[in-house]
Amino acid sequence: MTYVISSPCIDVKDRACVDECPVDCIYEGARMLYIHPDECVDCGACEPVCPAEAIFFENDVPDKEASFTRINAEFFDDLGSPGGATGLGPVDADHPDVESIPVQETKLV
Repeated sequence: MTYVISSPCIDVKDRACVDECPVDCIYEGARMLYIHPDECVDCGACEPVCPAEAIFFENDVPDKEASFTRINAEFFDDLGSPGGATGLGPVDADHPDVESIPVQETKLV
């Protein structure tokens, strides 16, 4: 099991979750953040600090966001398991499904 970042993160990337993650498993794509499913230890520290309410435990992902479980995992198909987001740094790409979503002005309230 793992946590999943979903569509409310697209074009927001607040990064509060990155600062809270004790195992450095939240990676930065061009338009959103992704949780590495093999590196996540299911601590849940990221979920309550996300101002966009974009993070869910895998079993609790809303039906309309279900594809993001696959999207988070597939983001790492080419990257593999880098062993920490800090060492890798931002990736100038996103999952193709995220890239296909039109860019929107997103503001947190």
